[in-house]
Amino acid sequence: MVIKELPKHKKLILFDGVCNLCNASVQYVIKHDTKHQFLFTALQSEIGQKIISHFNIDPSKTDSILLYSEENGIKVKSSAALHIAKALGFPRNLMAVFFMVPTFIRNWVYDYVAKNRYKWYGKQESCWIPTPELKAKFLD
Repeated sequence: MVIKELPKHKKLILFDGVCNLCNASVQYVIKHDTKHQFLFTALQSEIGQKIISHFNIDPSKTDSILLYSEENGIKVKSSAALHIAKALGFPRNLMAVFFMVPTFIRNWVYDYVAKNRYKWYGKQESCWIPTPELKAKFLD
C-alpha cells in the first residue's frame, strides 16, 4: 500500500493546488461525485509528494492531475481525467468515448491546456483550502 490514509475502494485525485482550473475541476468533481468515490490532495502536499516519488513521476512533465487507487495504481494526464469523468456517471461518463483516441493525441491536447492553464485561468498564491464541510474529502 502506497498510502495508508486512503480507505479501501476510494480513488485519490492529486491536483495542482495553486491552479484555478484544477481547483474548479475538483469542486466540479465534488459536486457530481454522488457515490463518494473520490478523495483529494494537492500535488504539493506531503501525500502528493510521496505518491509522485513512489511512482517516479517527473512533476515538470505531469504537473496538473493524477488519479491513484490501490487497485489500479496511477493514471496520468488525459487518462486520469477520462477515468474520473467515467466514474461520475451519466452524462459525464460519455467522455469515455475519447479513450478511442490514441493516448499520444489525447495527451498532446491535455499538455497544451496544462501548459497554458495559469495564463488562461490564473494561479493562486497558495493551495486552495476546503471549507470545513468538505475537509473530510481531503487528505493532508
